[in-house]
Amino acid sequence: MDNPILIPVDVPEQKKIEYVKNIKTATHDTGRLMLFAGDQKVEHMNHDFYGEGIAPDDANPEHMFQIASKAKIGVFATQLGLVARYGDEYPDVPYLIKLNSKTDLVKKDVSDPRSFSWYTVEDVVRFKETSGLNILGVGYTVYSGSEFEGEMLHEAAQAVFQAHQHGLFTVLWMYPRGKSVADEKDPHLVAGAAGIACTLGSDFVKVNYPKPKEGDRAKALNEAVVAAGRTKLICAGGESVEVKDFLQTLHDQIHISGTSGNATGRNIHQKTLDEAVRFANAVSALTYDSASVEKAHAIYTGGK
Repeated sequence: MDNPILIPVDVPEQKKIEYVKNIKTATHDTGRLMLFAGDQKVEHMNHDFYGEGIAPDDANPEHMFQIASKAKIGVFATQLGLVARYGDEYPDVPYLIKLNSKTDLVKKDVSDPRSFSWYTVEDVVRFKETSGLNILGVGYTVYSGSEFEGEMLHEAAQAVFQAHQHGLFTVLWMYPRGKSVADEKDPHLVAGAAGIACTLGSDFVKVNYPKPKEGDRAKALNEAVVAAGRTKLICAGGESVEVKDFLQTLHDQIHISGTSGNATGRNIHQKTLDEAVRFANAVSALTYDSASVEKAHAIYTGGK
């Protein structure tokens, strides 16, 4: 399923080939992205990696690299420092470097969320050149509605522009959050956040699955897909749920909501290596091959 790529005007002529190559690699020529999220070592600290219902494998950070190297994914999104520690043994993994992160220790009733850059795009480009690793893009989180949104919007705008200048593609995590935000999953707020990502020029935007007060969630998500315009929308996977239900949700997001893929973290890496790889491949089958839920579930179960 070849998909034409619209090259943003801020990608210089001499970087267009690299930009197209990076997008094609991440989307497997489908226009859709399966983002394997691995930034939670900071965002959720050890809550997502150790405890009841979580495979012992997940306590070791290398578990995520093992999954990313064995499964069919679009990109493995994580922090530069983690890639620096493990990347030499996993040079073929397609990486997306997360530029900013924060822990969840400071709750929004104490202070509005703020997550500023750890690195610049220039740092990432130098790291890519010196390491030779397969870095395709960068990502950044903006908490719209936070009293600190101005600084984050500024950094996100600069990150998108500089990434395009170097032929990298971008994913913006756009989450309405803060004391001024009554309902983070309100469909109108989620759509508004998706629209901001488009004005920032991002290639993809990652949002939480909206939850309307009434009606179908998949149909409600379409408002955000439309608001995002030429910025392709992917949906966060959220907390771990039963496998077939999760796959059905992803299927509906693509085929009812009109999303361009998904971002899945905990639902993959909290499993044992073998199970995680099978689950990631099931998600990829839905994303890249337009597989049915039944076909994807059979990939997960190994045909059982």
